[in-house]
Amino acid sequence: MIEAAILVIFPFAMAFAGISDLLSMTIQNRVSLILVVSFVILAPLTGMGWEAYAMHFAAGAAVLTVTFGLFATGTMGGGDAKLMSATALWLGWNMGLAEYLLMMSVLGGVLTLAILNYRNSHAAIIYADRIEFMRRLARKEEGVPYGIALGGAGLLAFPSSPLCQWVIDRLAHL
Repeated sequence: MIEAAILVIFPFAMAFAGISDLLSMTIQNRVSLILVVSFVILAPLTGMGWEAYAMHFAAGAAVLTVTFGLFATGTMGGGDAKLMSATALWLGWNMGLAEYLLMMSVLGGVLTLAILNYRNSHAAIIYADRIEFMRRLARKEEGVPYGIALGGAGLLAFPSSPLCQWVIDRLAHL
């Protein structure tokens, strides 16, 4: 049961955040809250030591500190900051977090370039009249739904996370 929860909660939250941000330009607080609460409950059940558990919280706190600063300067949305921090909590203070941050940057850059290209294309004129979220994406004054990059990077980094590795080890020994 613990294995199933780990394999479902995190990937679903990442996918939901990306789709939600694309469609509404918001990442709901409950996504980050579900990630935090589920980690708090599930991680000790995997036998994770208290030192490792604390390092996961250190990773989440470090990312929250940086992203809160970016939010305060208007550089990043609040939902993005909370999702990044909750994701860092799941990934922990290790190379998986660095992998996540790198992938998020690359995917975010590609996403930003794609949206800027869309905004300057004829497709924006065609689709903006028909589909609400495409209309929002076409507006030059709107931001970029960065939750797509955050969710995608989270899904790509998840297999190397300690909790996913625990599940893989458990399933390998069945």
